[in-house]
Order: sequence, then structure tokens, then C-alpha cells
Amino acid sequence: MLTIRCAKCGRKLFRYLKIGKGELHICIKSRIEKDFTVRDGKFVKCPRCGSVVGVDIGVYIKMKKGRFVSSGTKVNK
Repeated sequence: MLTIRCAKCGRKLFRYLKIGKGELHICIKSRIEKDFTVRDGKFVKCPRCGSVVGVDIGVYIKMKKGRFVSSGTKVNK
């Protein structure tokens, strides 16, 4: 389970189940355990500082590189 935080202010954004190796480019909505973000139309924003961390594409959220940091463990399959 990964904890995804805002790179600007450090606020917790998601608890996300990452499966597989590699960088985090998208977050599939069905794998998000807890969502602490704010939505402004299609933009996903940090609730504290308002930084845009991703774009809601429908089934997934396309994350913006450099706007978030993640920590935790990935599930390898």
C-alpha cells in the first residue's frame, strides 16, 4: 500500500494499492483505498495548498510528475 503525498506541502492525498514495478504514472480509481483530494472539474487538487496533482480521465487519474511523492510498499505480481 502506497501513501501518496503532495510534494509542495506534504499533505496526504491517497492510500493506493500499487501493483507491479515502475513509477506511478496513473492511479486506477478502484485501487484507491482512501481519497483526501479535492476535485475542481477534471483537476485533482491538494486540499491544503491547491496544487494540481493529477487529471481525472474517467477510470483513472493521470498523475502529474513532480507534484507528488509516494512512500510504502508495492505489490509485485
